[in-house]
Amino acid sequence: MIELMKELEAARQLPPPRLAREIRAAAGVSQARMAETLGVQRVTVVRWENGTRRPRREHLVAYVALLQSLQRVSAA
Repeated sequence: MIELMKELEAARQLPPPRLAREIRAAAGVSQARMAETLGVQRVTVVRWENGTRRPRREHLVAYVALLQSLQRVSAA
């Protein structure tokens, strides 16, 4: 049940694809590096950022957390 709650909260906090791409780029992180960190293929990050796919389950939680961290770093 805890995992489900984490997924639901992450889904609520997932930024629109364009904003996610801007957050990553502003932090100076490549799609390849983002993919490596999340344990997915680069094409997966491309699809998330162009809106043709949405991250699911544990990738959703990790992606949202990483984007939030990158946004904090970029704002500092």
